[in-house]
Amino acid sequence: MQPLTNTSTTKASGNSSYRIVAIGGEGIGPEVVAASLTILQQVAKLEGFTLEVEYGLLGAIAWEQTGSYLPQATIELCDRADGIVFGAVTQGGLLELRKHFDFFCNLRPIRSFNSLLHKSSLKPEKVKQLDILIIRELVSGIYFGPSGRAEDEKGIYGFHTMRYYDDEIRRIARASLQLAEKRRGLLTIAHKENALPHLPWTRLVQEEATLFPSVILEPMLVDNLAMQMVLNPQRFDVILAGNLFGDILSDLGGALVGSIGLLGSASINSNGFGLYEAIHGTAPDITGKGIANPLGTLAACILMLEQWGETAAAQRIREAQERVLNKGYRTADLFPQEEEILVNTETLVNLLLEEL
Repeated sequence: MQPLTNTSTTKASGNSSYRIVAIGGEGIGPEVVAASLTILQQVAKLEGFTLEVEYGLLGAIAWEQTGSYLPQATIELCDRADGIVFGAVTQGGLLELRKHFDFFCNLRPIRSFNSLLHKSSLKPEKVKQLDILIIRELVSGIYFGPSGRAEDEKGIYGFHTMRYYDDEIRRIARASLQLAEKRRGLLTIAHKENALPHLPWTRLVQEEATLFPSVILEPMLVDNLAMQMVLNPQRFDVILAGNLFGDILSDLGGALVGSIGLLGSASINSNGFGLYEAIHGTAPDITGKGIANPLGTLAACILMLEQWGETAAAQRIREAQERVLNKGYRTADLFPQEEEILVNTETLVNLLLEEL
């Protein structure tokens, strides 16, 4: 994937040095972050650049230790970093971190692995060579609009407001058009304008698209889009969605490729600075068992390397991952069967190190 913007964080190999802030968070977050950092350090050594890692707190563990879900110390660490590698939290801190650094552009690639086609919920031929990029607006919409609990003559009620400024839609549209232009040139716009007519995603994207004549626009009601992702996912290239719709649609990708544990994301601001994380949650049922799949976080780290311009390092990890999966090694979330080999997190990391 091409970098979203050309920025000072894009250094491109040689004797480059990068600073990462690692935020493990809660649940399996620390496990998958630690596993991914081990792989990153090895590939950095092989490709001739260095990584300096500092550790920050976020979420419940941060609250317990500092009285804040997003401590000022964590913000200061991130201020001087080239990227943030993040695990998972249940609640508190993450939305604030995204808003503070204005990580408005969330990239969520959905790519199939040839060796895992049979793990998909669809027939293998439906997902072969699947390559979808969901672009989710991340710092506005219903998660950030006015909300609360109130009471009127009918009783007590709760409310969340989906509010978007036109400029917020326009800037995510420009980022999406830029990326679609570098891919296959089809941009599907997820919307619900039949019920939400005051959020004119289609019109605003169309206006921005005049500067991208090679990109074909395809507005689609989000409920139909979800159905089409299941019926014929190969028809899609880039999908643009608001915060809520993008959150839901991207999780469908887990069913398409075989496990949500395989999917990573990059959240980028206008300066090219990013937060990199798997799209899965804390997975409390497997926390501490050493069986978490780190490939989602590793996929996010690949996006980080690409954003920096370290494309050779990114490709090296991707190819090592393919070889390990082709040999039949599977973590528990991939439900090993027949000739496949069940491995834990540590063993998978060691296998990847050997392939590197």
